[in-house]
Amino acid sequence: QVEKTMTQDLLQTIEGGIATLTMNRPEARNALSAEMFEGLYEALPRLANDPAVRLVVLTGAGAAFCSGGDVKGFARRASGEASSSTFDHKVTDLRKRMEVSRWLHEMPKPTLAVIPGPAAGAGLSLALACDMRIASEDAKLTTAFSKIGLSGDFGGSYFLNHLVGAAKAREMYFTGQVVSGAEAQRIGLVHRSVPAERLQEAARAWAAELAALPTIAIGYMKRNLNVGMRGSLSDVLDTEAIHMIRTFETDDHKAAAAAFVEKRAPRFEGR
Repeated sequence: QVEKTMTQDLLQTIEGGIATLTMNRPEARNALSAEMFEGLYEALPRLANDPAVRLVVLTGAGAAFCSGGDVKGFARRASGEASSSTFDHKVTDLRKRMEVSRWLHEMPKPTLAVIPGPAAGAGLSLALACDMRIASEDAKLTTAFSKIGLSGDFGGSYFLNHLVGAAKAREMYFTGQVVSGAEAQRIGLVHRSVPAERLQEAARAWAAELAALPTIAIGYMKRNLNVGMRGSLSDVLDTEAIHMIRTFETDDHKAAAAAFVEKRAPRFEGR
């Protein structure tokens, strides 16, 4: 196991091809901080390009996933705390931080959000940016933005529309409705929900399954599916054709084809 402290607010471990990034401000329900963003912004591209990493897990320390932005900081800003940044600079700075959602959604390997407790605001958006989500049954998931008069960021309005449909996405954004982990599974917001005491065990087992998949093929599947979310049928057919021929050339495919003929289980190595 390789452990690395990205920053005090973001921890990293790598074990068995599984990289785990833990948002580490449990005293603040893992509210997002500048240090956390810096760590994520550095770690995600690096892990995406590390051939030894076959799955990236995002989770939170303690009993929360991530409560979103630092509302106390928002309050200081709203009360007139001086800022020398221009409007355009603030937009550019936020947009740069929001790249972490794109990396979680588009990196060429699976990403898994493990949600032990509250996921709110931008914290929920980060969970939704991952490919897969597993939550404690009693976790509380909410967009939260309308409660503090904000419109939302980190891609939540894109992901929610695709996951639960336009009508439910609007309800969740407008009202700030709180959804339990169990209800989130029922409406398709998370894939699995389990009792809190079983979450870590269930998450480890699922992570091991995901890390054992044919990594290169999974990366191309993600590209196909992402094109399918926004492109035409012709765009998807073009993309699928290129990626299918590419994956025919992988060692994983050749070994799996041989295993099929020999009636044994394949063992993928991500090559």
